Amino acid sequence: MAKLSSINKNERRKKLVKQYAGKYARLREIADDESRDDGERLIARLKMAEIPRNANPTRVRNRCMVTGRPRGVYRKFKLGRVMLRQLATRGMIPGVVKSSW
Repeated sequence: MAKLSSINKNERRKKLVKQYAGKYARLREIADDESRDDGERLIARLKMAEIPRNANPTRVRNRCMVTGRPRGVYRKFKLGRVMLRQLATRGMIPGVVKSSW
């Protein structure tokens, strides 16, 4: 089990990303648009720098929904490799069967 503070910190980041998503997307679009003049693009980048760091989507960490484990997480199931194996063995994930031969 991961530290509860790490899990909570990640949840706060997700909330901030959601809050600033529209503003971040608009500024990103302006900053990446090469048809606009350099001054306008620079202003957009400076405004992006004013947005809180944790509002950047790249700072959100994929974590296991059960244990909070940060590594070895399958995006499709949102589960860590260990929990995925345990739940698949018990038959608790629909459509997933652990192979045996």
